[in-house]
Amino acid sequence: MNRFWQTPSGMTRRHFMSHLAGSSAAYAASLSMGSSIYAHAEELKKKRRSAIMLWMGGGPATIDLWDLKPGAPTGGPFQPISTTGGMQICEHLPLMAQQMKHMSVVRSMSTREADHNRGRYYMHTGFVPNPNIEHPSYGAVISHELTSQRPELQIPPFVSIGGASTGPGFLGMAWAPFSVTSNGRIRNLEMNLDDSRLLQRMAALNLIEQGFTSRTRDLPAAEHAKVLRKTFDLMTSDQMKAFKVDEEPDEVKERYGTGGFGQGCLLARRLVEAGVPFIEVDLGGWDNHAGIHATLRDNKLPILDKAMSALIEDLDQRGLLQDTVVIWMGEFGRTPNINAQAGRDHFARAWSCVVGGADIKGGLAVGETSRDGSAVETEPFSSEDLMTTVIKGLGISTETTFTSKNGRPMKIAGGGKIIRELVG
Repeated sequence: MNRFWQTPSGMTRRHFMSHLAGSSAAYAASLSMGSSIYAHAEELKKKRRSAIMLWMGGGPATIDLWDLKPGAPTGGPFQPISTTGGMQICEHLPLMAQQMKHMSVVRSMSTREADHNRGRYYMHTGFVPNPNIEHPSYGAVISHELTSQRPELQIPPFVSIGGASTGPGFLGMAWAPFSVTSNGRIRNLEMNLDDSRLLQRMAALNLIEQGFTSRTRDLPAAEHAKVLRKTFDLMTSDQMKAFKVDEEPDEVKERYGTGGFGQGCLLARRLVEAGVPFIEVDLGGWDNHAGIHATLRDNKLPILDKAMSALIEDLDQRGLLQDTVVIWMGEFGRTPNINAQAGRDHFARAWSCVVGGADIKGGLAVGETSRDGSAVETEPFSSEDLMTTVIKGLGISTETTFTSKNGRPMKIAGGGKIIRELVG
């Protein structure tokens, strides 16, 4: 199987070490970046902008969530309800209906990839898969652009919760996702040692390192020592408390939902507070080729409704939503037609994403689909367009360019166009 079609794996221990090294002050020099134009750098530093992606693996039936077609043969059994925004959404998302003044629905997404792996790659990167190059994902691009604005950050700038996310591409492993479970557990860092024994071991290792470095005097040895120091700093950093979601009061945990996705969203809020630029939270299980409406009504929508609404409300109440973009999406939508197994199949021609926070306007339904949901009837938007709009909403220059490892200049977010209804 071609490596570009594979579901990306999480960060290995070696990659973790590279990640820590790349998060250090050597940030800019360690990358093959041609030019990166920082827009309003001081303003970004002051605002501590972040983004949270809620990734719905499997391809949700957005026709049943955000763009209902009541009365149409393709509409299914769900009814629309009014929201605090100007649009209607599914009756089984009543808590989200109260938060839609903060979020907008892009109903005219029209993309080209209806295969899970290709669609995942395309929606995460803004580029169609290409066997000759690996493109950086949302998390890699945004953490790359924002991390230098917060030198105080000691924990990884791109955290993936409950899933592996998509990799950094040509930006390098320094910007790979740092994967944790929804309860914030980090394998490899749980030493189960008291402070005195840890310090003894580190002192002994440091002695060995000094001897080795003095003999070899080469760059890898010196870099290894830096990584070791960075790892120790991380293990002992107060910022690691951000991962301890279990320390939240029971009523807060219950507010988000005590399942994996709910606790993952709560952890995402804690990481935003700690200054992490990009967090992805995974909720899979949307590949509903059979029995879709019972699955949505009884399982997926209650979980999503509780966790997503709590996250947005909590961010808003804490004053964080004005600097945090929240993105909800999967790899594509699902067919208007309901198949013989009472399910919906893959469909990329007309579907919806949800986005809001920071400089992105809430309370809007952008674009329209036909009465049966089979086609976009207004200006269509692509993955590149959505990603460019998110970049703009975070205050990052959409004129930023990178240089890939083969020397090819590439515009950030695939050079998509801004969805003007959403951003200024």
